[in-house]
Amino acid sequence: MPSFNQSVFRPAVFFLTGIPGLETSHIWISIPFCCLYAIAISGNGMILFVIITESSLHEPMYYFLSMLSFTDLGLCLSTLITMLGIFWFNAREISFDACIGQMFFIHGFTFMESSVLLAMAFDRFIAICNPLRYAMILTNLRIIKVGFAIIIRGTTALVPLLLLLKRLSFCRSHVLHHSYCFHPDVMKLSCTDTKINSAFGLAIVISTAGFDSILILLSYVLIIHSVLCIASPEERKKAFGTCVSHISAVAIFYIPMISLSLVHRFGKHAPPLVHTLIANVYLLIPPVMNPIIYSVKTKQIRKAVLKVFLSKLI
Repeated sequence: MPSFNQSVFRPAVFFLTGIPGLETSHIWISIPFCCLYAIAISGNGMILFVIITESSLHEPMYYFLSMLSFTDLGLCLSTLITMLGIFWFNAREISFDACIGQMFFIHGFTFMESSVLLAMAFDRFIAICNPLRYAMILTNLRIIKVGFAIIIRGTTALVPLLLLLKRLSFCRSHVLHHSYCFHPDVMKLSCTDTKINSAFGLAIVISTAGFDSILILLSYVLIIHSVLCIASPEERKKAFGTCVSHISAVAIFYIPMISLSLVHRFGKHAPPLVHTLIANVYLLIPPVMNPIIYSVKTKQIRKAVLKVFLSKLI
């Protein structure tokens, strides 16, 4: 373990953590992580490819799905280098500025994914509750505007948050609990007052993920009410079937994120292994599972993916 100067200063480096207590087995542990990264990158890349190349998928629902795959790819690539660097080369050091940069992309793509899931909920609401106006409401121009709004919303709030972090000084151990830089994790190591940072960070989370989750829940309350008004059981089943993939994506995104937030706020005495495992689940499970869910549950995506594979084989 490196020795640390206990005087107050802004650190040149932080030290990332692999799997606590299993450092000697990092090479073997890297194998399942490599498989998860490979599945996430290839799966989301394939979703993007088939949506771009297949004209039959040039519809609002699939445009939003391509945005979801893009954000999942961004999340994977944001942590790929540091995580595999730790497992393969024990490269635990990361400079303060590089840490700030990684945080920008991790939190930025996280907030963008939350916004995309909200946009997808709105898409399902219009498709089920107002199908006759669906094409008129969700035009290509409006979808492009939504895409730009998602990017702007996901990144602008982070700039002041990270600038506030840069003003802090650190005098404690600079060992982070994760294999990547996470804002609450870095903030905890500061020996100066972090009340402003904590309040601003909480405000951003509430105004993005918290606000989005409430609107997603409200949209499904309205969807369920609309579906229950449908007389035919077959039509009810079909309507609910179109929402299963999105509901699954919402669950695998919000449950790990809430779990990680709770661990950071109330799990101070939890074993380091718990922090590490939840942090890895938070960033890896949604990018891995989303392409699988949409490939299995969405007939059009499944047919397009199979078409690509068959064309390659032939």
